[in-house]
Amino acid sequence: MKLVDMGITEFVDVLGSDAPAPGGGSASALAASVGSALTMMVAQLTIGKKKYAEYGELMKQVLKEATEVNQALLEAIDKDTEAFNQVSAVFSMPKETEEEKAARKEAMQKALKLAAEAPYDIMVLASKAITITGKAVGKSNVNAASDLGVAALNLKSGTQGAWLNVLINLSGIKDEAFVAKYKQDGEALLQASCDRADEIYQAILEIV
Repeated sequence: MKLVDMGITEFVDVLGSDAPAPGGGSASALAASVGSALTMMVAQLTIGKKKYAEYGELMKQVLKEATEVNQALLEAIDKDTEAFNQVSAVFSMPKETEEEKAARKEAMQKALKLAAEAPYDIMVLASKAITITGKAVGKSNVNAASDLGVAALNLKSGTQGAWLNVLINLSGIKDEAFVAKYKQDGEALLQASCDRADEIYQAILEIV
């Protein structure tokens, strides 16, 4: 059964169990998906309202974009766990001969790269969602302004959480060029995303 198909209680029970996955990466994707879902809600609470008629088309676009990124984030919940499971599977590979040890080492490096890429993809999606959320600030139903603020907080949390999962997997990767690229790109993405999320939150504080 896919994680995304579980009920909330069931997912939280699995998350809180001694099973190593799902873990922080899937939880980060979930947090970000909650954030983008709130942006979707705010857009729908604005579309069709006479008071916000001038922003109707913008909110339709926000809804469309947020819906697309939300779907990708939901899929990322399982993708992150699947990537981690590939790392776990390597530990069951034989390591008696030198050939087996070499094959195991190669498989581990490949699995770790996938495990680093999965949460990085979550960061990219969350960053897109933050940008989309920013479009709605000051142009959406004021009665739902607090929900946009919560959206920004969840998206920031998802971004930061995903970054931690990128880093912990990069720590075991021997490919220095791969590590350097993901650290450089990830740090830049993290900074830009968190700064934008903070701007949204501060703007909402002035509205509510």
